[in-house]
Amino acid sequence: MRILLALVVLCACGLAQAQTQAPARTQTQGQVPAPRQAARQPQRVVLVDRIVAIVGREVVTASELGERREFAERQLQGQGTPLPERGILERQILERLILDKAQLQLAKESGIRVEEIQLDRALERVAENNRMTLTAFRQALEKDGVPFEKFRDEVRQQIQMQRLREREVDDRIEVSESEIDNFLAEARGGDSRSEYSLAHVLVRLPEQASPEQIEVARKKAEKARAESAAGTDFAKIAASYSDASDAMQGGMMGWRAEDRLPEIFGATVRGMKAGETSAVLRSAGGFHVVKLLARRGAEDGTLIEQTRARHILIRTNEAVSESDARRRLTDLRERIVTGGADFAELAKLHSADGSAARGGDLDWLLPGDTVPEFERVMASLKPGEISQPFKTPFGWHIAQVLERRAAGLTQDRRRFQARQALKERKADEAYQEWLRQLRDRTYVEMRLEDR
Repeated sequence: MRILLALVVLCACGLAQAQTQAPARTQTQGQVPAPRQAARQPQRVVLVDRIVAIVGREVVTASELGERREFAERQLQGQGTPLPERGILERQILERLILDKAQLQLAKESGIRVEEIQLDRALERVAENNRMTLTAFRQALEKDGVPFEKFRDEVRQQIQMQRLREREVDDRIEVSESEIDNFLAEARGGDSRSEYSLAHVLVRLPEQASPEQIEVARKKAEKARAESAAGTDFAKIAASYSDASDAMQGGMMGWRAEDRLPEIFGATVRGMKAGETSAVLRSAGGFHVVKLLARRGAEDGTLIEQTRARHILIRTNEAVSESDARRRLTDLRERIVTGGADFAELAKLHSADGSAARGGDLDWLLPGDTVPEFERVMASLKPGEISQPFKTPFGWHIAQVLERRAAGLTQDRRRFQARQALKERKADEAYQEWLRQLRDRTYVEMRLEDR
């Protein structure tokens, strides 16, 4: 492995040329030798970059760490989060870079690739989520000093790591029928529809940690908890101490129903008040500190608004551009609205979705059943109304709401939701364990302190 540490500027090339080009001189008897040249100046070393960590077959450089640290500082400042000490922040970010590189190396070895068209669509979705065109988003990035090609490469890497997680963790999660039965029985006797807004700190432990390592990690978690109890901004605490991937986002977990929380969290937050911080919790993956930011009471859950809708989907590809898909859907909508064409028949002929054979009928949909882009459009429609063409990660659509109702969940639906909740809970815990194992088996040599 060749590792470039520094660029050394050598000034000896003139001597080499003189030795090869100057004719040989013979000193005759009595000839006074020529005075020696003045001593050469010391060679000057110009430091271009240095290595702060070796990860498998790759390295993390000081410039790479510096760029990521500056980005994190801007992110934290934008969130109004007080900045941790630079040394603490650097060590936190370096650990994330190590985990990212370990995952990307495994993704590469596993043959996980991202096609350019898939990457283009992902970037368009990012721009749309920021309510910008891709051109405007690119200009905004460059105004903030972020080269678009660098951002594009980071999005590619995020997609690779997500696909790696799906393959290595999510797709291997199994939920048995007996687990679903137990889950539903507990839900009937508890308050499973309560929702909590949480932030957390994870202090990860290596596999087969020694007593000394466990004690160091426990003290680190206790220090995080003590600072939270003293009133320190929890986002700053997460950025300073947490090994979780959401540390630079303040450790925010967002709103989650109790049945979608890790079991160790659910049992704890149930008895907490908003603003309180938990005691240090221990799991197989390490130590946790949880702060309850807010909670909203349990809903009745007996009646839920449901929507029956249908749609026509046109996917974009090398042969069908974005403008082509939108124009085709505009034409189809015009034929239905003004020409009296049958929506279902056109869906059977033109839709690229699996619902085409049913005339585009999606049956009864509950909140959260569709992607946010589709759900927003569907919620804005009155029964019988047909939308204008709109875009989702799957392609371009037109949709029609057929009817709405408020109804309870069927038993099949309850079991489906229970399976999803259990799978999500298991996947979160399994992913943290998988990351720990990946970190332990990856060769890592730290050189951050080598100045």
